[in-house]
Amino acid sequence: MDSRPLGTTGFDVSEIALGTWQLGGSWGSVTDDEAYDAIEAALDAGINFLDTADVYGDGDSERRIGDALADRDDDVVVATKAGRRLDPHEADGYNRENLERFVDRSRDNLGVDSLDLVQLHCPPRDVYYRPEVFDALSELRDAGKIDHYGVSVEKVEDGLKAIEYDGVETVQIIFNPLRQRPAELFFREAERRNVGVIVRVPLASGLLTGALSEDAEFGEDDHRNFNRHGEAFDVGETFAGIPFEDGLAAADAIQEVVPEGVSLAQFTLRWILSFDAVSTVIPGSKTPAHIRDNVAAASLPPLSADQFQRVEEVYDSYAREHVHHRW
Repeated sequence: MDSRPLGTTGFDVSEIALGTWQLGGSWGSVTDDEAYDAIEAALDAGINFLDTADVYGDGDSERRIGDALADRDDDVVVATKAGRRLDPHEADGYNRENLERFVDRSRDNLGVDSLDLVQLHCPPRDVYYRPEVFDALSELRDAGKIDHYGVSVEKVEDGLKAIEYDGVETVQIIFNPLRQRPAELFFREAERRNVGVIVRVPLASGLLTGALSEDAEFGEDDHRNFNRHGEAFDVGETFAGIPFEDGLAAADAIQEVVPEGVSLAQFTLRWILSFDAVSTVIPGSKTPAHIRDNVAAASLPPLSADQFQRVEEVYDSYAREHVHHRW
């Protein structure tokens, strides 16, 4: 699998990486053994970038990654996030004291002296207009507690504001055939500033796997059940913010141009990697077979102009009115 530079961090990361929200919670229950097997499968398949957060399973995802990596000699970059432990989750809480407390907890969970990459975890809009927040991150870097920092954002506007700060080396953002707005101004600005772009929710919470249907049922502890309408957090994190039925119809329409022998998920990941601004994509899975299938997407041939055109038409028909103005 090819790698790409992650902005100015000096890290070369695998094009397909592993998101580990599902290894901590909000996607149904997962055991330590299942999490370990998933991480092992990812590393064995050539993945060298793992994305997590301190709130995934209240630290379970971080701890499971730390335990798995302790048994191996792989050169792996682990990105985590900080900020969502605040209660209430308000801009005033993003201060040096709290950020350092979160960073120290993540260092303990992962069993490391310094965190490879810390991302502010979709903070309130006001945070991006407070230089002192980014000064605090720089101080933590200078203190040797973190190596690099970036942001995970909900909206394109937040990403554009964040990259005005020199210390921000990465932005994590939702991007897929049902959420195409980042490919406009944001990608261009990220490339111009040499900012690494980490793509999350690439498969729209399973919509773009082709495995879901109208009668799909999700457990009580699965965000596709309890956050369907944004009850717990930003609705854009669940099915990429598109109504479920429209998402299913869009997936069916895209499936029509997927080549024989290629899954819808692989086609989607290959589409995302067609954008040069993207550093890495972080689909999440608990299943080793699915992880290996995702990795195989990086080796697929480039998409044709006709395929790109069809994906654009599907976006215009099923998704644009729901998402383009919101995120």
